[in-house]
Amino acid sequence: MMESKYNIGNTKNGVQKFQMKMKPIPVIFNNSNGPSSPKKIKLNDENRNPSNGQINNKPKISIQDQRRNLPVFDKRNKLLDLIKRHKTLIILAETGSGKTTQIPQYIFSARLQENGKIGITQPRRVAAVSVATRVAQEYGHGMSVGDTVGYSVRFEDCTSNKTKIKFLTDGMLLRESMFDRILMEYTVVILDEAHERTIHTDVLFGIVKRAQKTREDRNLAPLKIIIMSATMDVDHFSRYFNNCQAVYLEGRTFPVNIYYTIKPHDDYQTSCVATFFKIHREAPPNHDVLIFLTGQEEIEACAHRIRMLAKDPDVKGPSVKCCTLYAAQPGAQQMSVFQPAPPNTRKVVISTNIAETSVTIPGIRYVIDSGMVKARTFHPSTGLELLKVQKISHEQAWQRAGRAGRDSEGHCYRIYTRSQFELMEKTTTPEIQRANLATVALQILTLELHPNYFDFLDKPSKDAVGLACEQLKLLGAVNSVDSIILTPLGRKMSKFPLDPRFSKILITAQQYGCLQEALTVVSLLSGESILINPVTKQAEAQNVRQKFCSAYGDHVTLLNIFREFDTVGQNNRRTWCHEHFINMRNILHAREIRAQLEQVCKKCDLGVMSSCGGDLDRLRKCLVMGLFMNVAELVRDHHYITLDKKQSVQFHPSSCLHRQQPHLVLFTEVVQTNKCYLRGLTTVEAAWLQEIAPEYMKTHTLRSNSS
Repeated sequence: MMESKYNIGNTKNGVQKFQMKMKPIPVIFNNSNGPSSPKKIKLNDENRNPSNGQINNKPKISIQDQRRNLPVFDKRNKLLDLIKRHKTLIILAETGSGKTTQIPQYIFSARLQENGKIGITQPRRVAAVSVATRVAQEYGHGMSVGDTVGYSVRFEDCTSNKTKIKFLTDGMLLRESMFDRILMEYTVVILDEAHERTIHTDVLFGIVKRAQKTREDRNLAPLKIIIMSATMDVDHFSRYFNNCQAVYLEGRTFPVNIYYTIKPHDDYQTSCVATFFKIHREAPPNHDVLIFLTGQEEIEACAHRIRMLAKDPDVKGPSVKCCTLYAAQPGAQQMSVFQPAPPNTRKVVISTNIAETSVTIPGIRYVIDSGMVKARTFHPSTGLELLKVQKISHEQAWQRAGRAGRDSEGHCYRIYTRSQFELMEKTTTPEIQRANLATVALQILTLELHPNYFDFLDKPSKDAVGLACEQLKLLGAVNSVDSIILTPLGRKMSKFPLDPRFSKILITAQQYGCLQEALTVVSLLSGESILINPVTKQAEAQNVRQKFCSAYGDHVTLLNIFREFDTVGQNNRRTWCHEHFINMRNILHAREIRAQLEQVCKKCDLGVMSSCGGDLDRLRKCLVMGLFMNVAELVRDHHYITLDKKQSVQFHPSSCLHRQQPHLVLFTEVVQTNKCYLRGLTTVEAAWLQEIAPEYMKTHTLRSNSS
């Protein structure tokens, strides 16, 4: 192992030094076959240096040649033989091996799916869409997505009767299981990126395992289960799936060199920028860079700094094309990261963990890993679901490093020391153990099972399950926390692809005569934010949207924006959105969500699409029907506490109620940075809480009866 020291440039904290440690990415999972270890078959790579199968700055080769150059290609017959012989198989395949795009095609070509479909789950919608698009492109000349290859994500279905290879988010397959418990539409289910352990994936593990056993007991068409990842605790997964076979497919496209800092750095954002310009001065122009940060605001701020510094005549290096990638941005911007940079220009992509897995960005030779991620964590003791920045795990660190080894030998700069890395958790805490389980509990109850007895890979805490069942009881979905029988209201709630609280709002909106307005608000809350707040134009954005702001709060403000957007002619919408700093893609997506939710309302016989017009008290009361557990009260020393767990909170600066002090507000989420901030606020009256949620208010007394 080689070590050297070098400067990465001056920052506001002085010169930062790094220690370089050069080594290939190690094999994360050993091949020891201890008593509790499944047998692992190692398919060697035979020292091949294949392409990653993506378009890049090198001379173009045909798609079929790209496929043949992937590490998985030479192992396809061995893999197919294993898939034939085993009803459940774990495939550990290194990043860049081609597992996600190729294995479903091999299964389809070999007709192992027989008359059924091959379902491939992805943790994120952008991965499901992009991989489906790529596979459709590979599979047939001129074939479009929606024919043999399709995808299904929340509020968007691009499949047809011809679709046999179906990419879908884990949440969509979970919803399908609620209506077909043994998944008879599928004969092969591939659970990809299993290491991410999203809340939906963990529930799916139990559902597909149960479906496989039920179909076997009933002598129905067998269900093959394939679990795929580049990094996971294979022994743990194998034991859960009845000591199933595991196969290890070697074949990282190229080695990746790892670099650690000599000393810890508190300001990881500045360190990322400084590291980029160190690379920028020394690396060839066609060597692109991927920076991992935690969220939209950080990413936009970092992009702004890089763009400004790149224009400085004293900064050496080629031109810079700066791209950002996060869930809330317009689709065109998301797709721009996959386009090569112009000649003699370096592309730098600044992304959330959306780029950690499945999504391959061509041309990336360097990864800068901040070592941080924004994660949602629910605390049953406080009742708060917090979105906060925290350190990544070893699994995530290796996934990020792997993004650099797709086109050639790569380099990963970790903005943390080796000792800090060693102190990180080995694996990411499963979301099932850090999330509000109300939605999961409702889904499991729909299957006539109880969350306390569900076969989880890793069981959530009893407190979290108990609180979820208590929330469903307060919402009227079940009669008692121990019941596995849903009430008629609970059965209706389960038909909506929503948080149970939002479902309750829609189902009860008719009695307040505001179903149209409730549909609009819930749709806007169910997608990505429609508001654009550029780092350099925040004041301008707030000023131009001031006319939409309501004294009632953020939900009515969103309603006002949507109402005006609906009056704008189709040819003028883009201009209107640009002038008002509105994300056109997201507001159009909200309209699509609204149309689909309206169809669900009709199926649930919720009656005519009533409207409250200007009587917004009716809408505010309706919001209380679902969000009465999310209320904060102003106390004597001019700060707010939550009614449920008496937590001290503040209004988020982006709220239109910021710097105002209404007595009571309901909120949709809590974000924790150095303080706990409430987002999505609406003012409410104390009398409404007593009227709408009398059982809840018996145990949650207001400090003041004034309203």
